[in-house]
Amino acid sequence: MRFEHEIGGDALETSDAVMAAIASALKFPSYFGHNLDALYDCLTDLSWLPAGEHVLIWSNPAPLRAADATAYDAIAAVLADAVADGAGGDAYLSVLLQAD
Repeated sequence: MRFEHEIGGDALETSDAVMAAIASALKFPSYFGHNLDALYDCLTDLSWLPAGEHVLIWSNPAPLRAADATAYDAIAAVLADAVADGAGGDAYLSVLLQAD
């Protein structure tokens, strides 16, 4: 089964805003620590989600990239690492960045 979780990037200009949007879209547990390490940990667990592919779609990541290129690079790296390392359970992550 495939589940799509979309975040719209138009108003996401800080790393905190992007992490909060990802946490909301993927229904992260309340213990999510709102930092890059915690983001990686949650993205490579996904045990609270149903089995299947969970596709995180980040539409228009350009506002964060323009406002804070370092934060964009860090979050993009965590997303790439999480996909490459994979989740340990029956739920797994794919990421799609959609540029306008």
